[in-house]
Amino acid sequence: RESDHRAWTPVTYTVTRQNATIQGLIQGKAYFFRIAAENIIGMGPFTETTKEILIRDPITVPDRPEDLEVKAVTKNSVTLTWNPPKYNGGSDITMYVLESRLIGKDKFHKVTKEKMLDRKFTVEGLKEGDTYEFRVSACNIVGQGKPSFCTKPITCKDEIAPPTLDLDFRDKLIVRVGEAFSLTGRYSGKPAPKVTWLKDDIVVKEDDRIKIQTTPTTLCLGIVKSVREDTGRYCVTVENSTGSRKGFCQVHVVDRPSPPVGPVIFDEVFKDHMVVSWKPPLDDGGSEITNYIIEKKDTHKDMWMPVTSATVKTTCKIPKLLEGREYQIRIYAENLYGISDPLISDEMKAKDRFRVPDAPEQPIIKDVTKDSAVVVWNKPYDGGKPITNYIVEKKETMATRWVKATKDPIFPGTKFKVPDLLEGCQYEFRVSAENEIGVGDPSPPSKPIFARDPIAKPSPPVNPEAVDKTKNSVDLSWQPPRHDGNGKIIGYLIEFQKVGDEEWKQANLTADSCPETNYKVTGLTEGLTYKFRVKAVNAAGESDPAHVPDPVEVKDRLEPPELILDANMAREQHVKAGDTLRLSAVIKGVPFPKVTWKKEDHEVSPKADIEVTGVGSKLEIRNTVHEDGGMYSLTVENPAGSKTVSVKVVVLDKPGPPRNLNVSDVRSDSCYLTWMEPEDDGGSVITNYVVERKDVASAQWVAISSSSKKRSHMAKYLMEGTQYLFRVAAENQYGRGPYVETLKPIKAIDPLHPPGPPKNLHHVDVDKTEVSLVWNRPDRDGGAEITGYLVEYQEDGADEWTKFQTVPMLDCVVTGL
Repeated sequence: RESDHRAWTPVTYTVTRQNATIQGLIQGKAYFFRIAAENIIGMGPFTETTKEILIRDPITVPDRPEDLEVKAVTKNSVTLTWNPPKYNGGSDITMYVLESRLIGKDKFHKVTKEKMLDRKFTVEGLKEGDTYEFRVSACNIVGQGKPSFCTKPITCKDEIAPPTLDLDFRDKLIVRVGEAFSLTGRYSGKPAPKVTWLKDDIVVKEDDRIKIQTTPTTLCLGIVKSVREDTGRYCVTVENSTGSRKGFCQVHVVDRPSPPVGPVIFDEVFKDHMVVSWKPPLDDGGSEITNYIIEKKDTHKDMWMPVTSATVKTTCKIPKLLEGREYQIRIYAENLYGISDPLISDEMKAKDRFRVPDAPEQPIIKDVTKDSAVVVWNKPYDGGKPITNYIVEKKETMATRWVKATKDPIFPGTKFKVPDLLEGCQYEFRVSAENEIGVGDPSPPSKPIFARDPIAKPSPPVNPEAVDKTKNSVDLSWQPPRHDGNGKIIGYLIEFQKVGDEEWKQANLTADSCPETNYKVTGLTEGLTYKFRVKAVNAAGESDPAHVPDPVEVKDRLEPPELILDANMAREQHVKAGDTLRLSAVIKGVPFPKVTWKKEDHEVSPKADIEVTGVGSKLEIRNTVHEDGGMYSLTVENPAGSKTVSVKVVVLDKPGPPRNLNVSDVRSDSCYLTWMEPEDDGGSVITNYVVERKDVASAQWVAISSSSKKRSHMAKYLMEGTQYLFRVAAENQYGRGPYVETLKPIKAIDPLHPPGPPKNLHHVDVDKTEVSLVWNRPDRDGGAEITGYLVEYQEDGADEWTKFQTVPMLDCVVTGL
């Protein structure tokens, strides 16, 4: 049975031997077999083959390979090819063995080292001038078959043959657009020539449409879906060391023409016909235009009506029009290969009236210089009659009168260079068109322009340098470019580059973000080294870059603090009471120093506002009072050092009260006042003192002096016996200070003195123990009534007087003597 079937088929019934030949098997099929013995009793059990048996011829070594040929010979190599043997011996070929024999030797030597299944081999390492013959054998699983017939003796030497070229195309080829074409041929030469294709002297390169195929003997250039641009002179060159050959073909890819060039010009317009003109197509499709097809359409209808299809001129009369109707004209170009897309005109009304030309559109101004400008405009509708002249006018923007730019006619061009402008003035321009009917309305005025030379790009900035740096930023400074290109410098672009990188990165995205000649580049990495460059920008664009001369390493720079005092930090600062005290200074130092303000070595008043910025510090006290005066100090400190400056602040105010007011020399009508200057003069010289008095019985003070510069005053015109209070105040240019008053009232009386001695003392009676004395009143009583007389006695010869008693009368009896 077949291996893929389950049914068994008998092959014989009469076999008496222990072997049998089975006929009718199919080569390549696999079979199972079974056999059973039979006697007179019957048939015994079957015995099967254990595995399937494939039916095929017996395997032998392969036949000899065929057609061993020499394909190429050089001075040190030979290239051979062959075909497989007709019969592979019943098994696949596993390899080929190539052998060579040097003429004059008996033995062949194997030249293939490894298993080789290719049927082409180049034997290298041969000796120039030696002659060899070669043979090849095929091998299968059984072994190596017979060798092929030997080649003819081959001598190793370079073969030289000049190139030959046999082309299948003519000198000229015409192809329709979209079709494919190919240029083919055959060539030969030794050594093998190089094949090059050119189109109009430019090397042809393969792409999706162009394919180049080259074999050792044939060449082919193929182009699918050809386009008009494939038109050209094609050249193929085959070249080796002995020479070259060339073949040429002029290929024309033809197509229908492109549309005629517009706009359609209405040369003449009448009530029943028009004359139109146009320009030929830019591309005639590679074939001469044979005719134009002209159609017309009433704009109120959808149907196009033929006018003519036989004209070869680029002008045509459109007849049979209805007056007052608007028409459109459609024009096609035709050549041998088809009809172009149409050119369609604007709408035009059929009417037999002519007028002056329409006003042109707003003109455009170009190529402005300091004394001229070019005015450009579009041709307006000519009113039915050809335009014969254009009138260009100018005026300064603030003026009202328009002036002709020239007296000469301007036609047929639609641009004019206006001369004789005044540099720096602003101008407007307008244009009018003229035909034989007259001058049309002027166009709208152009946009105003300034008469000045055009702006060019500026020159690079000057002397860029790094003026400061921190651990993550660098401050750059530079000078403006020497030439601004006649335009305002909008700003600057700053770029930086890490040393070793090729890419420059922008520090600012727009030039207007850096209008000044300095910039802080931030976001840098500490410890890295960067290059910097700066570009100036005006309306014309960017200048060439100016580079900072040396790379900059990004790290903090240590600089000791430095203070640049403002004018309000002079050694002594005066401020009027109630005004605002401001002390400020510019601070430098890297890193930026710590700032401390103190007054008399103590913290400043809480009412003081202290501001610290990146460039300085300011202390401000509003509504100053006298107590705000004193010695203020500013201390700045960083790791590189510290610095302190001090300023004395004087708050200018009214003086304090005078000191030590004293009253002396009191009389019945006067007294003498003295005092000392105030401890605080208010920061200004005492100009005068004000002295006032008041009767203790009165509530009102009366000024007795307001201009005294002395520290004393004689108060006169007092009323005797009256008690007075006195007060004194000091004045300076800022006002009157507080008063100082006497502590207790002063009574206006003359001063009291001891009375004079009694007069005419004598005794009127004497006894042994007593004496009677009398006397007269003294000449002066000392300013007060005499209240008594003191009587004293002294022994004769003694030094001291002994008091007896005080008596009120002018007599006395002294007893106890």
